Amino acid sequence: GKECEVPFKPTEGRPVYCRDCFQKHRSERRGPPRF
Repeated sequence: GKECEVPFKPTEGRPVYCRDCFQKHRSERRGPPRF
């Protein structure tokens, strides 16, 4: 992984995502990715 600044403090036991990764992760949880 790569280090990125996050708008929140990292929590132990939780993966930390940068803004792009975080948005992507959220969108993937909503439903299947659209191409």
